Amino acid sequence: MQLRYSFRIDPTPGQRLALARAFGCARVVFNDAVALRNHVHQQGLPFVTDAELSRLVITQAKRTPQRSWLREVSAVVLQQALSDACAAFRNFFASRSGTRKGPALGPPRFRSRKDNRQAIRFTRNARFAITPAGKLRLPKIGDVAVCWSRSLPSEPSSVTVVRDAAGRHFASFVVEAAQAPLPAIEAETGIDLGLTHFAVLSGGRKIGSPRFLRRAEKNLKRAQIALSRKEKGSKNRAKARVKIARRHAEVADARREFHHQLSTKLIRENQAIYVEDLAVKGLARTRLAKSVHDAGWASFIGMVEYKAKLYGRTFVKVGRFFPSSKLCSACGALAGQMPLAVRKWTCPCGVTHDRDVNAEINIRAEGRRIVAAGRKPVPETGGKRRRKTPAETGETLSPAHPGRARGHGR
Repeated sequence: MQLRYSFRIDPTPGQRLALARAFGCARVVFNDAVALRNHVHQQGLPFVTDAELSRLVITQAKRTPQRSWLREVSAVVLQQALSDACAAFRNFFASRSGTRKGPALGPPRFRSRKDNRQAIRFTRNARFAITPAGKLRLPKIGDVAVCWSRSLPSEPSSVTVVRDAAGRHFASFVVEAAQAPLPAIEAETGIDLGLTHFAVLSGGRKIGSPRFLRRAEKNLKRAQIALSRKEKGSKNRAKARVKIARRHAEVADARREFHHQLSTKLIRENQAIYVEDLAVKGLARTRLAKSVHDAGWASFIGMVEYKAKLYGRTFVKVGRFFPSSKLCSACGALAGQMPLAVRKWTCPCGVTHDRDVNAEINIRAEGRRIVAAGRKPVPETGGKRRRKTPAETGETLSPAHPGRARGHGR
């Protein structure tokens, strides 16, 4: 399986200028490709193929006085920028035709030098290399110092150089990693994600929510006020903006580190992990949006999923419409409406449940059922809810019609 390893790099002032030049050239090629295809479409002219696009916005553009400076960077950087533009158009066309799954995509937009993220990509054709001294050799840029935290498992197939909003540079390597199954163990756990506690695990173990953004809000607010007092277009305003970006980067780095440590610990301690498929985008449109984004559930679940695949663990997502909180884990009875303010409830069978602990037990049981059935859960999208079982509706099956519940038509 392919993995991405990201490392901080420390370019010299001259290399920073060369990288900025490469970022600009890649951005211009991308924008020229988007502008050309938009113009052809508006004029009703024949569609411009990828090969023709490459000839027009790269090969011929280099020969013109307006784009002669494209020769100053690696040709692979320009080709990869053009490839990104073509891929964006293909995804847009596939989304419009319905052949692409997921939310609808709009047409490609122009890139700006003011974007928070600038990136260029080098493939093996660019002949980038890692020198014996541990530096990253990039064509027409030089040998860049890398802050290595670990060794790469294999030879990288490509490297993406990224500059974030805080002005930091990173090298992101794509490598092929072989699966390394861990020794089998008997423990398994469900994961109930929340805001009061980040996660509730088997045995009622609760992981506190770090709330990195909430803890940094005071300093961020002070820095934002300082930014608002700076004159627009001034150097002091640019410095204040970078200061805010660095503080946001610190929050993101701390959150990512927390997710990595917890996901690795769960993979090492459990043979099977079951988690609820949360509708994060929907929750992010509610009054809890800031807390939902601060928790970073989607990022954490993604880490658990790929690490489970890498280390030979079982990972199952339970459908988001499964009533984990309202279902009694003792008798299977389904409770009525249960607002988020209700943290404990008592079932008619006499058992008192902690809402989060009960949800984890139900998620674990449903995950086991899915694994025992030998199938993956069907993704529930489009707002369609699964049909309730007779046990949930409290109805019995008719003897004359085993497949139909009493009191219901087809």
